[in-house]
Amino acid sequence: MKIDRRRLSPLFATLLRTWGPQHWWPGETPFEVMVGAVLTQNTAWTNVEKAIANLVARGWLDADRIAGLRQQDLARSLKPSGYFNIKAQRLQAFCRWYRQAGGYTLLAQLPTPELREALLAVKGIGPETADDMLLYAFERPVFVVDAYTRRLFSRYGLCVGDEPYEQLRIAVETAMGADADAFNELHALIVRHAKEVCRVKPRCAGCVLARRCPAVRATGA
Repeated sequence: MKIDRRRLSPLFATLLRTWGPQHWWPGETPFEVMVGAVLTQNTAWTNVEKAIANLVARGWLDADRIAGLRQQDLARSLKPSGYFNIKAQRLQAFCRWYRQAGGYTLLAQLPTPELREALLAVKGIGPETADDMLLYAFERPVFVVDAYTRRLFSRYGLCVGDEPYEQLRIAVETAMGADADAFNELHALIVRHAKEVCRVKPRCAGCVLARRCPAVRATGA
């Protein structure tokens, strides 16, 4: 598939004018960003913040500490994030791999394809989570595809919406060029717009993208 840069660039510019810089990803350190990427699976970010606050309060926001905890103790701290037993398993698996791989300093030296492959080999780390880490923790030019991206792009006519993850990711990266800052901001703006306006039940009236949106024209909204 191919995404038309002539349509994607104005979308990006319009969202940026509307919402302003989003200053993503919330997190004090790259490791905290990676923990957040694991915990945000299937839950709202506000719930992730509560779980991370629990780890900070206990002095557990550290790969060595998390890896060495009893799983049930970690799970209790992660309870606000939902699916806490599964997430405890996944976070410990990630932290054990992270330590064995030499931590951030050594991982940051790997080429992006090699680092992505290594992340995807960790149990519980799928493409979206891996790309969250690559973009927001390692500042690599990798675009993150999520449900918000599929919803907005399909309504705007940039994709069908059910394309394979890799196909859609590569199409966006090809259209925009290797620009980590742009990928960071675009993804954050898509999430913001999809939560506020382009919801499951869209609020098309007054949407800043409405004039160019095929979905709006099709419904007459």
